[in-house]
Amino acid sequence: MIPRPLAEVIQRVIDTEEKYAIEDQTIRGVTLKTFKNAPHDLREVLDLCLTHNDAEFLIYQDERYTFKEVYNITKRIADILITTYKIRPGDPVALVMRNTPEYPMLMMAIASIGALTVCLNSWWTEKELKYGFLDCGASLAFVDAQRNEKIIPFSSDLGIKLVEVRDAKTNKNQAFWGQLSGESENLAAKVSIGKDNDFVVLYTSGSTGYPKGVVLTHRNIASTIHSWFFGLRVQDLLGVKPAPMIDETGKPYQGGVLVATPFFHVSGTLPFFLALSLGGKLIVLHKWDPILAAKLVEKEKISRMGGVPTMAAELIDAATETGANIQSLRFLDTGGAQCPEQHPAKVVEAVPHILTGTTYGLTESGGLGITMRGAAYLDNPLAAGRPTPPLLEIKVVDEKHEEVPVGQIGELLLKSPANMRCYLNRPEDTAQTLRDGWLSTGDLAKIDEEGIVYIVDRKKNIIIRGGENISCAEVQTIFHCHPDVVEVCVFPVADDRLGETVGAAVFISDSAKTSEDELRSFLRQNLADYKIPAKIWLRNTPLPRGASEKIDQLKIKAEYTG
Repeated sequence: MIPRPLAEVIQRVIDTEEKYAIEDQTIRGVTLKTFKNAPHDLREVLDLCLTHNDAEFLIYQDERYTFKEVYNITKRIADILITTYKIRPGDPVALVMRNTPEYPMLMMAIASIGALTVCLNSWWTEKELKYGFLDCGASLAFVDAQRNEKIIPFSSDLGIKLVEVRDAKTNKNQAFWGQLSGESENLAAKVSIGKDNDFVVLYTSGSTGYPKGVVLTHRNIASTIHSWFFGLRVQDLLGVKPAPMIDETGKPYQGGVLVATPFFHVSGTLPFFLALSLGGKLIVLHKWDPILAAKLVEKEKISRMGGVPTMAAELIDAATETGANIQSLRFLDTGGAQCPEQHPAKVVEAVPHILTGTTYGLTESGGLGITMRGAAYLDNPLAAGRPTPPLLEIKVVDEKHEEVPVGQIGELLLKSPANMRCYLNRPEDTAQTLRDGWLSTGDLAKIDEEGIVYIVDRKKNIIIRGGENISCAEVQTIFHCHPDVVEVCVFPVADDRLGETVGAAVFISDSAKTSEDELRSFLRQNLADYKIPAKIWLRNTPLPRGASEKIDQLKIKAEYTG
């Protein structure tokens, strides 16, 4: 199904370039294609800092760190984790903060000593954060001031040690940063780490309501990183490559990667490794701000950015509004939400030389998935693309898990060494999602005669709002806690900016005097703001039901959204 020229180039790279040689390995009872020479663990990736030394690496507001400084700070944090906080291999350590320089350095320090980073969603409410701590069992958490205030009420009961790294003004907390002075003993070097040791837990909302902790190993992330560079090598040989990074004077410049999504997402975690491997700058946004992003692209000569389609569109609009020069951009990939058909053309119109594309991946797939870039993407903007070579395998199956013919719709399955090890503390959910190495995506798809994948619909009952997964079941559960709510149906509502938002049809009791605003206020006590319905339709009659007596979501959605 892969076009012959593409297949030939893929095979040529595998056969002739030792860096990308592959072999079969049995991992947890499943035989998978793996890279022979991918990094053994992520500590090995961190050591690349020593290759670039005094070049600028991490930039945040008015703070600038070289590769050597990031390396030394990370090593010092690792020492403190071992000596001061008594963290040992396998111990969970939570990070609960918005994007700051400490986040990736803490993550890599934790990884360097074989411990487990747990990334809790910084947008969660106090109740949601308490659930996260109970689920992961972390007794040590690094936090910013805002999250610190949310966690303090239950920290003593759960035995959580809180270490604040940023104060309320996003300035460095001296109590934390003061510990980082002095030379590192490099205690991490004495810790043995296996390829399949756990690296990180990233939480994602599923159809059952409660967020699930996705456990990713060192091999998972290393496989994704190495696959990226394999894909870039193949594209280069096929002539699908961006313009050289040369400024208006004809001089080459150091490119930069903009972190536009939260570090607690896989799409926020991976850019750190991309910038590190490329020797590029990593420019960290505290939170998404299109005006600031456009100015930073010009100032820092940012060459790469990823995010949801909304971010790309807002960046271009902000550049037009402010006059910011964003012509340094060479790569712009979007994913995490349905892309409007006109989006790719708009990107290329704004930056004619850019190599733009789309990426389909899941937290559960370690961020490795299906891609399409360049002319192929511009010609077919509604396609998801082809699987990233050479490790990723895909198939589309029916309800019996039997592969369907070309062009027919079924559930998309992914298989690669980047797939998660498990859901944290959820063996039944893990068994349902991972079967013989195949990951059930919960998305309905079809594959055409040329091997191009199209995502048709969602099997799981979730809403993707600007890249954030929202469980319909979770929102419905909180609605039902309100005394005046008799029935509720939560469903996606199309949105020009975010792709889709949350909608809810609510049957309230006759005697109730409940308003939409009152319901939203109630919901905010238990749900993060991004989960609150943008549209609430109140009704005094029961919700329509299907033949099975289940509430008919499709009919209700059609009734209110057309």
